Amino acid sequence: MNQGIRAREVRVIDPDGNQLGILPIREALQAASEFGLDLVEVSPTANPPVCKIMDYGRFKYEQTKKQQEAKKKQTTFQIKEIKVRPKTGEHDLQTKLGHMKKFLERKDKVKVTVMFRGREIALSGRGRELLEHIAIALEDIAVVEQLPKFEGRTMIMVLSPK
Repeated sequence: MNQGIRAREVRVIDPDGNQLGILPIREALQAASEFGLDLVEVSPTANPPVCKIMDYGRFKYEQTKKQQEAKKKQTTFQIKEIKVRPKTGEHDLQTKLGHMKKFLERKDKVKVTVMFRGREIALSGRGRELLEHIAIALEDIAVVEQLPKFEGRTMIMVLSPK
């Protein structure tokens, strides 16, 4: 029974979903006790308020189950960042590509950052080539979500799983 019921009369719905009509609260509570169930206010803003005769414990249990199912169906992903330099060696690049493949297979997005230090900023063309090489190497499992672009002394590209 909900303690928040303040109206003198309520619209009552039985456990099968049939309307019993508008009843005084005492009669509604009596009808609920005849069924051996609880009187639950389901629409307090209606005029008169709507109450349903149901097993409140089972109702709460089913609500939590529905919330758990909805949570289970949500897809979550993280953005993993891999940093490279314009002069990163081929072997190091292959290692980083392996990490990127692993992240993409786990349905995470990958943010590839090329960092330029000092005079390396003159090698911006090399940085763009490096990002294009990475995109081509991962094209079977990834899609370029954000094309390479400069942000200060870094060039960024975002890959997402197919």
